[in-house]
Amino acid sequence: MTDPVLQQERIGHVAVLRLNRPQQRNALNVELVTALRTALAELAVDDDVRAVVLTGNGKAFCAGLDLVELETTGANLELGGSHDDGSPNQPWDPFPKPLVGAVNGPAVTGGLEVALACDVLVGSEAACFADTHARVGVMPGWGLSVLLPQVVGRGVARRMSLTGDYLFADEALARGLLTEVVPADELVDAAVRVATTIAANDPAMVQAYLASHRRTELAAVGEGYAAESAASAAWMASGFDRDGSRRGDVMARGRAQTSVTERN
Repeated sequence: MTDPVLQQERIGHVAVLRLNRPQQRNALNVELVTALRTALAELAVDDDVRAVVLTGNGKAFCAGLDLVELETTGANLELGGSHDDGSPNQPWDPFPKPLVGAVNGPAVTGGLEVALACDVLVGSEAACFADTHARVGVMPGWGLSVLLPQVVGRGVARRMSLTGDYLFADEALARGLLTEVVPADELVDAAVRVATTIAANDPAMVQAYLASHRRTELAAVGEGYAAESAASAAWMASGFDRDGSRRGDVMARGRAQTSVTERN
């Protein structure tokens, strides 16, 4: 029997979701994104769940879009885009409850967007973040160019996006991208502690307060999400190179850098 691409467990009022494609570094194919969206939609209306922890199995949190699927059917690339109700672009439909990301390893490109869509991030010492959209040849569509500068600052965000270089756990903590760094074997427990503390508060108040934070954030970025969506659509319309003929060397270098990162 094939293991599910997304695993779920309950710890009190906390749901723990685990991206479960470790051999593919939890890369996002249609099956995984669909499973994640479906699970969050169900948890959104489950009154027994007051907070969610999201992590990855294996050495990586999430490597971004699955390049095999991208270069064959391209179906996973079609999962982006803006919401009709004007809500921020993100990997899943608007989720009303607090989402704690437990970053166990590299969060790269689309995986970085998944991390940025979480409300709180806890990381292991192996956590690291990279924006390799320029290497892959895909424009971000899940809010990265809006949220990353807000968290790490304009200069660091642009450096990350234009070079593809990694931001490692210690600097991510210093810049506020991570709220805590713990040993790898303590990561999920630490994230569940945060989520359990949240879940102990009045759930209606927590959701209302979180919604207020999100509305304030959205007001602060103005038309940022719409601008990102427009840029992504224009890039795709210009003749996106889905089969990767322009990627070759830069992606090989990126894979080598990631391999070194995960070994360390």
